[in-house]
Amino acid sequence: METTLEAPTRQTKPLPAAEQDFLPLQGTDYVEFYVGNAKQAAHYYKTAFGFQSLAYSGPETGVRDRASYAIRQNKLTFVLTTPLRRDNPIADHIYKHGDGVKALALRVADATSAWQETTKRGGKSYLEPMTVSDEYGEVVLSGIHTYGDTVHLFVERENYRGAFMPGFRKWETDYNPPSTGLLYVDHCVGNVGWNQMNPWVKFYEDVMGFRNILSFDDNDISTEYSALMSKVMSNGNGYVKFPINEPAEGKKKSQVEEYLDFYNGEGVQHVAMATKDIVSTVSDLQQRGVEFLKVPSTYYADLIDRVGKIDEDIEPLERLGVLVDRDDEGYLLQIFTKPVEDRPTLFYEIIQRKGAKSFGKGNFKALFEAIEREQAERGNL
Repeated sequence: METTLEAPTRQTKPLPAAEQDFLPLQGTDYVEFYVGNAKQAAHYYKTAFGFQSLAYSGPETGVRDRASYAIRQNKLTFVLTTPLRRDNPIADHIYKHGDGVKALALRVADATSAWQETTKRGGKSYLEPMTVSDEYGEVVLSGIHTYGDTVHLFVERENYRGAFMPGFRKWETDYNPPSTGLLYVDHCVGNVGWNQMNPWVKFYEDVMGFRNILSFDDNDISTEYSALMSKVMSNGNGYVKFPINEPAEGKKKSQVEEYLDFYNGEGVQHVAMATKDIVSTVSDLQQRGVEFLKVPSTYYADLIDRVGKIDEDIEPLERLGVLVDRDDEGYLLQIFTKPVEDRPTLFYEIIQRKGAKSFGKGNFKALFEAIEREQAERGNL
């Protein structure tokens, strides 16, 4: 399969006069991870989380420096990429950070306009607009840098009918475990350094047109030992949300400090994945070997008093360790995995929203105390 790269020659599509959003986003296109062994990582995410084989890129498709496996579950797409040789940026990224998120790829109608609008507002270019094409059509890509070594890619794929993207071929395997009911990316959380939350909030406001929809300070998110601050950034239509955390002063090391130490810098702390039935999904994930943080059973003793009537039975929520919180719009159910790397860095959240638009403020204390118990076992509190 021949893949061609070229700069887009067409004119940037004009936005309607009434369009206020200079960066209209259609949602998360995919999340790309740089990992030490993409073949094994793909097997893990298929086995443990219920992803399916989608597409492959590597030497067999004309790509010489890396191998990438695209996997999918409903609207949730991960790309796992590993370097094939030393002395390249992917290998350097893994040496510095361990396995972690490199790219949060966002779907747009016009990747050229997205790049122009963000770079002229101060975004640092990562990838100038380029067209990749094959017999199934074309995809236009561009990108900018964000916190740490993380990047945002803009993906325009309306004129593409292939499995995933030019440069990839359809990846068909006999081994495709059933789905666990994960649907799409609800939000992605970034950890940034001391006093860096507000500068990155300003970046998302100025460069990408996001707005700050929720803020939490160290009074909201603190325990006896540690604290952090967080602000939730959302694009105009609410399809893309990026909470940003920074450490706050505490008696001991916070989870954000631990992350920054072991990741060697700023990066994506966790990806929250939505489900319509958290009890079924988490039961399935646990049976497949995914490990979750546990809160004390006392958390459930006064749950109904705290959050009001819910549709779910308390017993399975307590057995699984699912947390519940309510806001003015409804309630949500959430649970967090333990880190999925040997470094205490990346983890996942499973979330089911029953109307709630918030992020579980009422669960912060119980959740962070559970994280601190894990930190103490690692000797990092």
